[in-house]
Amino acid sequence: LKAGGAYVPLDPAYPSPRLNQVLADAAPRLLLCDAAGRAALGPEVLTGVTVVDLETATPGWAELPASNPDPRALGLTSRHLAYVIYTSGSTGTPKGVMVEHASTVNLLHWSSGVFADSEISRTLFSTSISFDLSVYECFVPLSQGSTLYLVEDALALAQTPLDVSLINTVPSAIAALVDRQAVPASTSVINSCGERLKADLIERVFDSSGVEKICNLYAPSETTTYSTWICMPRGEAVVETIGRPIANTRIYLLDAHGQPVPFGAVGELYIGGAGVARGYLNRPELTAERFIASPFVEGDRLYKTGDLARYLPDGNLEFLGRNDDQVKIRGF
Repeated sequence: LKAGGAYVPLDPAYPSPRLNQVLADAAPRLLLCDAAGRAALGPEVLTGVTVVDLETATPGWAELPASNPDPRALGLTSRHLAYVIYTSGSTGTPKGVMVEHASTVNLLHWSSGVFADSEISRTLFSTSISFDLSVYECFVPLSQGSTLYLVEDALALAQTPLDVSLINTVPSAIAALVDRQAVPASTSVINSCGERLKADLIERVFDSSGVEKICNLYAPSETTTYSTWICMPRGEAVVETIGRPIANTRIYLLDAHGQPVPFGAVGELYIGGAGVARGYLNRPELTAERFIASPFVEGDRLYKTGDLARYLPDGNLEFLGRNDDQVKIRGF
């Protein structure tokens, strides 16, 4: 990242055909690989790409300076790519979402402004690197000088409790932790994301643990991990909404003609602002279809999510399901 390279995550737990499909589409210049990665990919794939072996006695970067490269000397800007992450492909061919540094930095700055240092200080990193929740779990604590605890998955806490302050995971994993009475006593915040969060689960967490607040977060990968959120502190009303936009993010509910619907009416959810990705790698036609120029803010772009929502009287967004089954938005 500091040298201006964009990373493409490959989880060796994924099926080899899926990994090979991503490699063929992304065509990376370098592959950082260990024994598990080599086994997952197979020898045929490794012949067509420059491989940096992470397990050699003398790593490939041993002779390079320890100091950071100068971004100005390299000509780097915030518009350079930070990563390309692939969608699940459950509705077709996986699509590589291109996310720039500026979009990721916006997410990190927003998080540092809404969570106290003590809440982020010990963050659980349990999501697969091929899933964009990992961007939040990895880079939020690292960018704030905090500690991250890297585990296979959140359910590992049932076997080995850790001194974590924040858990960022899907509701199904949260429910399993509650069932096993495995939410660490040190946990003050749980971020729920990737699936619909039900009120009864929120209440179960508060009843069975010392968690002080539960936050519900929503966004497709195409708008950089999270675009809306709501936080529910212990003792306050529990609601089933996806909240309001995070910093520098715009939400529009539009009808079939691209016009805003009346307050309280159902519309398709479009997302604009700093989190909108550059587009899909090697998919210019699909990029043009889903990433459109905003008719509301000059120079802004909107991502067409395919999700339906409406505003509640308190100004929060209620998620209502899919509008277009051909578009895959994770979790909802």
